[in-house]
Amino acid sequence: MNPRRAPRRTPRVQSADDLLSTLGRLTARARAGAEHQQPRVELAEALQREMLPAALPALPGLRTAARYSPARHGLDIGGDWYDGFGLPTGALAFSIGDVQGHDVEAAAFMGQVRIGLRAVAAVVDDPGEVLARTNDVLLSMGRELFATCTLLRFDPETWELYSARAGHVPALWATVDGRYGMAEDEGGLPLGMLPGAGYAVTRRKLDRAGSIVLVTDGVVEGPSFSIDEGLERVLRVVRAGAGADPGDIAAEVMKVADSTGHADDAAVLVISHNAGGPAPR
Repeated sequence: MNPRRAPRRTPRVQSADDLLSTLGRLTARARAGAEHQQPRVELAEALQREMLPAALPALPGLRTAARYSPARHGLDIGGDWYDGFGLPTGALAFSIGDVQGHDVEAAAFMGQVRIGLRAVAAVVDDPGEVLARTNDVLLSMGRELFATCTLLRFDPETWELYSARAGHVPALWATVDGRYGMAEDEGGLPLGMLPGAGYAVTRRKLDRAGSIVLVTDGVVEGPSFSIDEGLERVLRVVRAGAGADPGDIAAEVMKVADSTGHADDAAVLVISHNAGGPAPR
């Protein structure tokens, strides 16, 4: 027995009036959605601006720049951050990191991490010890969140950078004489995961006319390519921009973030030695 065939349906032909009417309804719906969405977006952006530093520290010959791009889903506010602040010794500290999650809780935890790092760094010189103590403080709060982080201490007398890494993506660097690379220093676990975690410290000089670039994984990882490919793309940007204004370098790096297809928030921090500034001792 042959199965019964379903009756054929005559395709519906839409007139120009039908199309215009449909387009009008969709436009009105989109406009209403945008009007409803705009206050939420503005609130999220205002919150993020308040939680990131208004300015980064600088010294004669030392130039810095940073950029942040909010997440493209959820509350449009996340746990990525960058920071820079002076220390009682006259040194400068810089940090960048990424908290698990993309909501108000993640943003609040990010604030706690930043405050913890600042408080401990004011009394402890060693960046690895700063991360270790901050890790223990965060664990004592009982929050079920963690954060990756890179912390740098810059000595203005010697132009040396002391860095420690807590599960964060490597920094990238380049100089005008053609040298470049990834600072895949030995690190430790993300903050807030394990009591008593330790963090190794690496020392390097910020070369004359050189730059070091720190990013979060939202810059280098996404559906379009792997984190390794993303790091290579950023490294090419850093190499091409060696000696350029750090703001221009940061802007070009954020273009890589835009190409990943990632919905995560993203941050970049650039620290550069001005070729016309004082030479390291």
